[in-house]
Amino acid sequence: MTANSLEAAGSSPCVRLDQVSKLFGSFAALRQVSVDLEPGRCYVLVGENGAGKSTLLRILAGLLRPSLGKVIMFGDYEPHDVRERIGFMSHAPMLYDELTGKENLEYFAKLYPGCKCLSPAEVLRQVGLDPDLPRTLSQYSQGMRQRTSLARVLLPIPELLLLDEPFSNMDVESVQQMVALLAGFRHSSRTIVLTTHQRELAAPIADWVLTLKAGRVASFTPGRPTL
Repeated sequence: MTANSLEAAGSSPCVRLDQVSKLFGSFAALRQVSVDLEPGRCYVLVGENGAGKSTLLRILAGLLRPSLGKVIMFGDYEPHDVRERIGFMSHAPMLYDELTGKENLEYFAKLYPGCKCLSPAEVLRQVGLDPDLPRTLSQYSQGMRQRTSLARVLLPIPELLLLDEPFSNMDVESVQQMVALLAGFRHSSRTIVLTTHQRELAAPIADWVLTLKAGRVASFTPGRPTL
């Protein structure tokens, strides 16, 4: 969907990318990407390794700046100016194995002073985990670890969720649980952007599928949400 079609429909995009390119030396990881993302939708980024998916996600998270072009969020802001409104779940878990799930979230909650956050117990229940579970992260299954990572991202109640390979190394049951969780967010005002190598896993919640090829937008097509 283009900017013009959004304006014609009377909807303001949550995110607007205008001719965004990212260069690493002479290598172009992204090439003139222009896309509008609507509020309350789920966007699935697919493509081969090196297509630019993670680079685009990191630019949206404010962790990288584009070499060329502009990213505008929530009407009139650059990503690094509104990081408190963005939740980024990286491919790396960013959790402490020697702590329980609740202890992990109690630690991360301290990184948001003055910010209205969910309580660690509340956000763990939200992702289907027992906040009183005494086991440390080292004893969690991969599915439980991924849901704890998602809980960490949800602590400050972000409006934009950026998820890098959220289904990585998960069994079928764990994937179904994660998809069901994200389906609930899709029907709220939150916008979700996720990357995956397995498009079929995200098919139930994909409103739009954005395919990248060699840093360019190869296609931007409607998904087939079934939940």
